[in-house]
Amino acid sequence: MIDLCLIGIGTGNPDHVTLQARAALCEAALVLVPRKGVGKEDLADLRHQILTACDSPARVVEFEMPLRDETLPYAVRVERWHDAIAERWSEIIAREDLSGPVALLVWGDPGLYDSTLRIAARLHPAPRLRVIPGITALQALTAAHAIPFNTINGAVTVTTGRRLRDHGWPEGAETLVVMLDGECSFTRLAPEGVHIWWGAYLGMAEQVLVSGALAQAAPQIIAKRAEARARHGWIMDTYLLRRQA
Repeated sequence: MIDLCLIGIGTGNPDHVTLQARAALCEAALVLVPRKGVGKEDLADLRHQILTACDSPARVVEFEMPLRDETLPYAVRVERWHDAIAERWSEIIAREDLSGPVALLVWGDPGLYDSTLRIAARLHPAPRLRVIPGITALQALTAAHAIPFNTINGAVTVTTGRRLRDHGWPEGAETLVVMLDGECSFTRLAPEGVHIWWGAYLGMAEQVLVSGALAQAAPQIIAKRAEARARHGWIMDTYLLRRQA
């Protein structure tokens, strides 16, 4: 049975890596690093920088991430994609002579809008699993804007861009945090009385922030997002929406 450690590494800033994560990286025998295609080399390079900064002695093996079949229904597409990723992990692990744990560096936190845990559950035999928490995009966003996550005694709904597009503002919700939105789904909302706090490359030198009333901020976000994506070839962003009294 292998030991598999999923390590949250924050949102791109090596300073986000906790002491617990650093210790786990120093204990690992093998680290798997995904490559996500042309224009996204920075994502793998940042992982290498973190390993170097932590003085990890682990052997590092890169693998190409499989592509999703966009012709399939969404749920089927994702399930098959996860199967393919797990198969690539298994192939690499099977040919390694392991003397310690296998580790994966997970953007943000392994438990928040990330599928690494679901992929790990597909491995056979099942590994001994350890999860190291990381700083999330939600924490990095509220810190960057210096705002509280919630109002006094207020609830927060965390959702996806897809659900916001398909179902609109959830009934009764006061504060929304939207993850995984590549289509600026806030443009589908009636903007009256809504404030937005948006951020991309949170915690990194490239960080971009916009906040304000949704009606005025939305065009700025769309323009800055397109410019940043064109410059870097990729973008990770998230935002918080709140109805103002």
